Amino acid sequence: MSRKKFQYLLFITAFLLMGIKPVLGQCAMCRAVLESNGDNAVAEGINNGIVYLMAIPYILVGALIFIVYRKMRS
Repeated sequence: MSRKKFQYLLFITAFLLMGIKPVLGQCAMCRAVLESNGDNAVAEGINNGIVYLMAIPYILVGALIFIVYRKMRS
């Protein structure tokens, strides 16, 4: 990979990572029910689980696209 392509890839990666902030995966109704108990740890755990389940397909598709890209280049 050329230096210019590597720098471009590094820039895009850094740009995408700058936008990472706490993601709220729950709908308003789920959040209201979970937080009405007064135990925010349960709501936090449910939220983390939803975000985790949401991220896995994107990671798998990204890895698949990367593998296909590498195969096509060689």
